[in-house]
Amino acid sequence: MTLPLDPRLHAVRPDLADERLRGRVEARAFVAGRAAHVAVPLADLRRRPGADAPLETQALHGEGVRVFEDGEEGWSWVQLDGDGYVGWMPTVALVGGAPPTATHRVAAPRTFVFPGPDIKKPPMHDLPMGAVVAVRGEAEDHNAAYALIEPFGAVVRQHLRPLSETTDDFVAVAERFLGVPYLWGGKSMLGIDCSGLVQLALAQCGIPAPRDTDLQCAGLGQPLSADTAARRGDLVFWRGHVGIMMDGVRLLHANAHHMMTAIEPLAEAVKRLGAKGAPVTGLRRPTTR
Repeated sequence: MTLPLDPRLHAVRPDLADERLRGRVEARAFVAGRAAHVAVPLADLRRRPGADAPLETQALHGEGVRVFEDGEEGWSWVQLDGDGYVGWMPTVALVGGAPPTATHRVAAPRTFVFPGPDIKKPPMHDLPMGAVVAVRGEAEDHNAAYALIEPFGAVVRQHLRPLSETTDDFVAVAERFLGVPYLWGGKSMLGIDCSGLVQLALAQCGIPAPRDTDLQCAGLGQPLSADTAARRGDLVFWRGHVGIMMDGVRLLHANAHHMMTAIEPLAEAVKRLGAKGAPVTGLRRPTTR
């Protein structure tokens, strides 16, 4: 028996589906989709076309997408190029065509884009960690050194890293989000959830990760037996939740109990969630480079 495709990762509806799925699914129409990219700092991807629909995840500036449908109410049905997630995104967040060839990634938790190489000028907008940009030149003044980015603007150079340059400690990256408010589907300093924190932190190490906890638990890194002594960087999974071990005792996680990213003893989290009928479902060790 053929199992249905996961709609989170496959663009398929009864009325419309990705042309690449022809022969695998049934739909009234198939479309190849068109290339586009995220041109705003952070774009919400929602379950349905509407601002009141549940937030599934967020796409970062410079991220490529494939657009299958533009709705009449200002929402586009898309699939993210990065993790393959499917959902509805505000059409105004997108620009047609592939993005400029990215050269750098934002490595700071958040940075500003100035209209020119001068930190005293009012910034035009900000960019979140993980956003990618195309650097076309450099400039300096007596305050800072800047990267000039496409299509326009200047970013403090020390906030960027070449795409080829990654960090070795994703736990240290995740720790920078301590105190950030918990937001289901969030992926930035403005709000983040548990699996978004894992995905974003691993990306700074050049390690791709699925978006949701069940997908991470099923295939991210190496599975560990229940009696394995935890160490820094191990992931602990519950149904619908994941945390990152700071060491053999402490857990770092974005969670709805604290309503922020927090550190607590693993034993306390296990006890609290277990009392709610949620035992640990898996342990995994991400594969490092």
